[in-house]
Formats: sequence, structure tokens, C-alpha cells
Amino acid sequence: MSKVKVGLVQTTCTANKQENLDKAIVKIREAAAKGAQIVCLQELFTSLYFCDVEDYDNFKLAEAIPGESTDALSKVAAELGVVIIASLFEKRAQGLYHNTTAVLDADGKYLGKYRKMHIPDDPAYYEKFYFTPGDLGYKVFKTKFATIGVLICWDQWYPEASRITALMGAEILFYPTAIGWATSQDEATNVEQYNAWQTIQRSHAVANGVHVVSVNRVGFEQDGLMKFWGGSFVANPFGSIMYQASHDQEEVVVQEVDIAQTDRYRTHWPFMRDRRIDSYQPITKRFIDED
Repeated sequence: MSKVKVGLVQTTCTANKQENLDKAIVKIREAAAKGAQIVCLQELFTSLYFCDVEDYDNFKLAEAIPGESTDALSKVAAELGVVIIASLFEKRAQGLYHNTTAVLDADGKYLGKYRKMHIPDDPAYYEKFYFTPGDLGYKVFKTKFATIGVLICWDQWYPEASRITALMGAEILFYPTAIGWATSQDEATNVEQYNAWQTIQRSHAVANGVHVVSVNRVGFEQDGLMKFWGGSFVANPFGSIMYQASHDQEEVVVQEVDIAQTDRYRTHWPFMRDRRIDSYQPITKRFIDED
């Protein structure tokens, strides 16, 4: 199978966990009705983005993976014959939590999980308070329709993460995301930030010769102080934008990608061939000091 139809679900969220899960299922059905074979949901889609504050009560949102949400989504995946990429707040053990994405195959089988490796800590993004860095390493999942790699939000800024995942055989890179603008910022700053976010991910597509699918939430949260900027998109292996969502509307879109393009791009622009793996050892250092 060369051509794969990917579904992007860009939505707003509420404080009601069950309401968000039900809404996601409705949107998955909508994507499947449009022909989607792989459906990607946004980061932490069962809740508001709670990392804007350090609040112990928010740990109550976490759940086991696999667990109730993956069980519900597995039934939908099997019924519709679609792969589902579901980003959830994982409770691994008492006092141990991860930002985790589960992958469910088209027959409903739970294929495994990826735990977010890079954890930010910035004003309104206090993720280190909640999430232990991932310890499963980078992952690929052999689904019915394609071998996919999953990374999560802050991972987007790290070429090492996309490179390793591509080297493991990922044919498409998916990024569930929750990122937005402070409403106090001026328009020029907003545009510059979005362009940087999209550009770095397009560069991963080019460097690795694979399609990149980034799915972000949308809408106002944090009492109107944060506007999640939507802008979900699909880039081909040369970084060209095949589809880009709006910054202010919920959207369910299905985009066909041809994973056979990877061979052509990697042959004509042989970045993979010309990698000097013998020279990359210094990248494992935190910083290359003169001494």
C-alpha cells in the first residue's frame, strides 16, 4: 500500500473529561466517513491544557495506558477499521506520570505507547511538574496502513528525535500538539512564533524524506489568556504544505499522502546516503566545551 489517507482532528476542549472523549470519538467517525485510515488526535485531548498551573488536583486527570480511554477508542478503531493515535495523561504508578501517546491498530489492537521525551518548563507550560521524561526511547508502530513514528509537541523542536524515529523506519511522522499564543502578545510575535513552529517541522520532513503530520488544539483557554493556535498541517517529504488548518476553527480533514514518495526524494536528494555517522559522536554531549 503506497497511498494512505490521514485524518487530522483539531478541536477545542472543555473541563469535562468524558465530554472531550465523546467529542473525539464523534470526530474520529467523521474522519473515517471522509475516508481516513489513520486518525491523529491532538495532545492531551481529554482535558483542557492543565499545565498552565502547578496544581496537585490535576493529577486526578491521569489514567492507566492501556485503560478506560484506550479501551473505548479500541472499540471505535475496530468498528471503523481505522488506526487511532491518542495522546493521554498516563498514570504509570503512584506518583509517576507521563505525557503519553497510545497507538491503536485498525482491528482495535493496542500496539503500544510512546512517552514524551522532551519536557518543557516555561510560563504557562509547567510540564516538568507533571511529567516524568519518557524512558521507552523513540518508537515506531507497524500499523495496517503504514509504519508510523509518533513524537509529542516539545519533541517537535529536536532534529535528533525525528532523525532517530525516521532511521527506525517511520514512513510518516505524527506530532500531537498543544501550543498557543499568549493573548497579550502582538500579532507580529504570534506570526513569527507560528512560522518557527511550522518551519522546524517542515525541516524534519525534508531532512528525513518523510511526510510530517502535526495536529494542534484550537481555542481560548486559561480564562482567555491563551489562544491555542490550531494551524494543524501536513507536509510532504520536501517540506511543501499539503494542507494547513485555520487558527480559530475546529476542523476534521483527511489528506492523502503517498509514502512511496520517500524513495524518490531520498534518491534524488540523498541526505540519508551522505550522512557521516562516523563524525556525529559529539552530539551526545550537553555542550562541546573547548577543554
